Amino acid sequence: MTQRGAPGRGKQHTRVHYAHPFAPEMIAAGVSAQLAAFRRKPPTIICIGTDRSTGDSLGPLIGSQLSAAFKDELMVYGTLDEPVHATNLMEHLLHVEQVHPNHAVVAIDACLGTTDSVGMISVKEGPLLPGTGVNKELPPVGHFHIVGVVNVAGFMEFFVLQNTRLAMVMKMAQTMCSGLTLGLRNLQLPSEGTRPVSGPLDAFPSRPGSPPAVDQPHSKWAPL
Repeated sequence: MTQRGAPGRGKQHTRVHYAHPFAPEMIAAGVSAQLAAFRRKPPTIICIGTDRSTGDSLGPLIGSQLSAAFKDELMVYGTLDEPVHATNLMEHLLHVEQVHPNHAVVAIDACLGTTDSVGMISVKEGPLLPGTGVNKELPPVGHFHIVGVVNVAGFMEFFVLQNTRLAMVMKMAQTMCSGLTLGLRNLQLPSEGTRPVSGPLDAFPSRPGSPPAVDQPHSKWAPL
């Protein structure tokens, strides 16, 4: 769960309400613009969140939809069956660096914000800073990120997340997935035949050594 205003350090920014009639197309344009800076390889998608909280289920919902839509074409981490959250995020980041080097990484998460920003979806360059909405310190994630504002920040965030309407989260997930799918299809990114990751991490080799430095996001999450 990300706090509005915390994610990203870049300037390129697409922002649209999930109910806007052209929201998928606007998201697709933002995704295409971000991926244009990278080599033509299928990106790795990391959808952060948990199915144990209605508001924080946005990421896993999108991950499950993308996995079903792209199957073997896209590497997706974070689904309803295998969520990526605070306790296993570092493990997944190390794994992505080992198994999918030189791929653009797209981070997706739910977000808390102001009352008038609820329902807004943003595509922004730079890494996501997950956990800031609930006062957790987690490593930055991604070369660019997509967030959806699911509820209001400022008071009892965990309670707010638990009481977020599932209907809106589902609609936001569908809009974001449609935009991502359109943007990725438009780029016609080639598949390298890599197995998408929605199963256990022990099916892949783990990386030895200490975790990478996370206080220098520009060195790790720079354009490839």
